[in-house]
Amino acid sequence: MADTIHTKIEFFQDEGGKASTDSGYTVNILGGENSARPYELLFMALASCLYSTFEDVYKKKRLSCDSVSVEISGEKREEVPKFLKVCDVKFTVKAADKQSGFEKSFELACKYCSIYQTVTMVAEMRTEILFID
Repeated sequence: MADTIHTKIEFFQDEGGKASTDSGYTVNILGGENSARPYELLFMALASCLYSTFEDVYKKKRLSCDSVSVEISGEKREEVPKFLKVCDVKFTVKAADKQSGFEKSFELACKYCSIYQTVTMVAEMRTEILFID
């Protein structure tokens, strides 16, 4: 049986909306300074899915790191519909050694992350992995 995903968003006149998930998470949407915009939500989904896949891969390789920071930015095209044209993904890994293992893990994560692969259907993906001590 296929995995099912469900979210509900309730919109309020001129105030944005509130999204909720079955797991109880909520986020404000389109409501000003304390809410997320659609592409911010997309980038958060991409970052979390890509990191989760990356983590699965590097742990299978018996690698460990102190932390990983993910930054995503993008550029929309000028024409309507203004879908994503370019997406830049930057991982910064705090790890003492085995950089080549993390690089390969990142490459595999990009290959197997479903949201990453979905975004590649419309945008040029540019990736970078950096290491800090």
